[in-house]
Amino acid sequence: MRAIRHFLQLKDFSRGELEYLFERTRWIKEKFKRYERYWPLADRTLVMIFEKASTRTRLSFEAGMQQLGGSAIYLNTRDSQLGRGEPVEDAAEVISRMSDLVMIRTFEQSIIERFAAHSRVPVINGLTNQYHPCQILADIYTYIDLRGSIEGRTVAWIGDANNVCHTWLQAATLFGFALHVSTPPGYEVRPDRAGIVDASHLKTFADPYEAARGADLVTTDVWTSMGFEAEDAVRKKAFERWQVNAQIMKAAKSDALFMHCLPAHRGEEVAAEVIDGPQSVVWEEAENRLHTQKALMEYLLLGRVE
Repeated sequence: MRAIRHFLQLKDFSRGELEYLFERTRWIKEKFKRYERYWPLADRTLVMIFEKASTRTRLSFEAGMQQLGGSAIYLNTRDSQLGRGEPVEDAAEVISRMSDLVMIRTFEQSIIERFAAHSRVPVINGLTNQYHPCQILADIYTYIDLRGSIEGRTVAWIGDANNVCHTWLQAATLFGFALHVSTPPGYEVRPDRAGIVDASHLKTFADPYEAARGADLVTTDVWTSMGFEAEDAVRKKAFERWQVNAQIMKAAKSDALFMHCLPAHRGEEVAAEVIDGPQSVVWEEAENRLHTQKALMEYLLLGRVE
């Protein structure tokens, strides 16, 4: 019997495993584009637990499981016992006896780790306050698909040092690229929070233009993530110099890509001329969530199928 593997943060997988997922992503995506049926997960069930709202995460996992021949069940805290204080450990015991795979989108990383510790089936992190590994899977695949290897490249993160930024930092260590981060004072990236011991791939900048200078990829996220809404006014004032605009993109390489995990606020963290401009690949990123997660689910349930 294969040991249960979970995907709770990006560094749970080796670089070799992630590169295998990207190869599978390409193959699965091409079959999907040719309308060729591929049902390796027939009769398998994915349970999706949402404690935070989502559009892309629910759509990509639910559609992805269906396209692989399986089915998906949506649970949230309003309509299940999870919202009435059922212990995470008890929920894990029950849900994992009735399903083959669980995806959780929640708050603290400790919640998903407690669930995984009591689960009989693989658990996927659909987002926590600390990490967003499925998003970075799609982002790295998108870069490789459009530009080739990301090793040795420079990625500039402009804005809040949040869960997406922390996962980019894990990716920099795994794939060997430089991560330039620029945040307002008081919102700096913390390698220890990202779970990184070796931060040699990280370079921080007070000036966002300097962070973007010579970058191959510029990326950002909203200034106020879910759970920080009470700080919205303060954050808008603190982050106003950290908007990715045309001047920031000019500091990067002429063929640099722009990415955003979405949803985006035009006029805040990104100017409309950038996200709607020719260097933006945000729609490709969003689409690739579907295909990278299909490769992930296939790997967690079937292992290598090559």
